Amino acid sequence: MVSLRRHLFILLHQDAVMHLLRVAAGLDSLVLGEGQILAQVKNTHKLGQQYNGIKTILNRLFKQAITAGKRVRTETSIGTGAVSISSAAVELAHMKLENLAACRVAILGAGKMSRLLVQHLISKGAEKISILNRSLGRAEELAQQFPELKIQTHPLSRLMTVIAESDLVFTSTSASEPLLDRAKLEMILEPKRALMLIDISVPRNVDADVNELANVQAFNVDDLKAVVAQNHETRRQMAREAEVILEEELEAFDGWWRSLETISTISCLRNKIETIREQELEKALSRLGSEFAEKHQEVIEALTRGIVNKILHEPMVQLRAQQDVEARRSCMQALQMLFNLDVGSQ
Repeated sequence: MVSLRRHLFILLHQDAVMHLLRVAAGLDSLVLGEGQILAQVKNTHKLGQQYNGIKTILNRLFKQAITAGKRVRTETSIGTGAVSISSAAVELAHMKLENLAACRVAILGAGKMSRLLVQHLISKGAEKISILNRSLGRAEELAQQFPELKIQTHPLSRLMTVIAESDLVFTSTSASEPLLDRAKLEMILEPKRALMLIDISVPRNVDADVNELANVQAFNVDDLKAVVAQNHETRRQMAREAEVILEEELEAFDGWWRSLETISTISCLRNKIETIREQELEKALSRLGSEFAEKHQEVIEALTRGIVNKILHEPMVQLRAQQDVEARRSCMQALQMLFNLDVGSQ
């Protein structure tokens, strides 16, 4: 624990509650509105319950956080719009080509950006994906991360052969010189074959002269940056709307949390009334005689319990409903005095 301490930070009370609400809503993420975070919060809650590490207060807090995350995603548009170069690249392709499921997609490179490309492509319905890389092993490792799809892998030496059979090509390699140019594409492309190239590499993997080909559409990082910047600004505006929702959820949790201090008073009152009920019931049954008592005990027992529950119901509801802390504490003190309750012994 000592070695971990320098990597940790501590938040108390409402700050801690708001932190979890912000995390679940995606407001504390590197990418504002990141949707995967809410799933991770749900999984944490599930694991905590599985290993008996979450009790009453934490259980309620996680449920409130999950509710907050869902509200933010349904009541604002914070989760929409590409906010990374890779997501913007796929969004652009989806917008231009519409049906990615019918497209033959090739990805040059097998690094982190390529992994994100595959992830976004699958979410948009792409089914025919090939990955090319200098190291075939790295391409295969990346393909194995997406077992739900049969991704083809190829060495970079088959680059032009694969491109000749593709409709959409993403380039994301560390090459210092362009891998594709007009001359190379002219050699392999049929006259009327349309090809879209989206280069997210720095430096560029695709030479600017490919734009001279009538059947080729080429986009690069500069084309995507404006989209990403605009979406970042939109998400920041949505984040301000989300903060209002989180304040409401914080208030709801805080009200429930503060109401917990009424539990000891309510429990003490119920126990005292229940003791009186049992004593008076026992006296009444003894006076009625054993034969009558055995025959009607269940009915009389239910009657007395029902009377007690109905008498206690309204005071308990009103006590829990008090939002003002001082008003609630004043009510509790009044109950404790009127019924001579020894709350400290509970």
